[in-house]
Amino acid sequence: MNGMNQTVRPAQEAASAPAHDRVYRALRTRIMHGEITPGAALTLRGIGGEFGVSMTPAREAVRRLAAEGALFLSSSGRVTTPELTNERIEELAALRALLEVELASRALPRAHMALIDRLQTINSNVAEMVSKRDAVGYIRTNLEFHRTLYLRAQAPAMLAMAETVWLQLGPTMRALYGRLRRTDPPQNHRLIIAALKAGDEPGLRLAVRSDVTQGLRLLAS
Repeated sequence: MNGMNQTVRPAQEAASAPAHDRVYRALRTRIMHGEITPGAALTLRGIGGEFGVSMTPAREAVRRLAAEGALFLSSSGRVTTPELTNERIEELAALRALLEVELASRALPRAHMALIDRLQTINSNVAEMVSKRDAVGYIRTNLEFHRTLYLRAQAPAMLAMAETVWLQLGPTMRALYGRLRRTDPPQNHRLIIAALKAGDEPGLRLAVRSDVTQGLRLLAS
């Protein structure tokens, strides 16, 4: 009997792990892309019902996201996306400048023409989302632009840290987009691509720093 229990338990754990991970990844993507606004309230029951899972996978996904700073879980069990203070926005903007400038610099020696062509294609998609006034689409394609470049840095720990910052900023970026009322694609993306083509590291570092901080600092001002 003991041997049977030992066999069943790992199977049960394996069955529950994908559900937890599926909920976590779906919520993580929504938060990062600004699909959930700052201060929005979620419920474990609502999350479980949407994804067709029990309370346990929903709770574990929320705890995991709370540990990354993407959700706030109160002692009473209330779940919300954080409303960032100006000081917190400034801190996260500074982190983006530190991490992403370094990632771009490390990617530069590996920036072959296929990468540059891919970035130009993504930037066209960014421009399309801007013209459509699609805030979520803009955030998604903008992050795709940055992630595509930074993957060439071959610095997975640093990229993971950058993605955690993006995750914490997702709802705030949605609010920022609404305030900016942008009608033109980001000028700094073109400067990033030009610096990659020219092998211009100082120019690349400046363009990336400007791109990842200008909007956030406007929001905090």
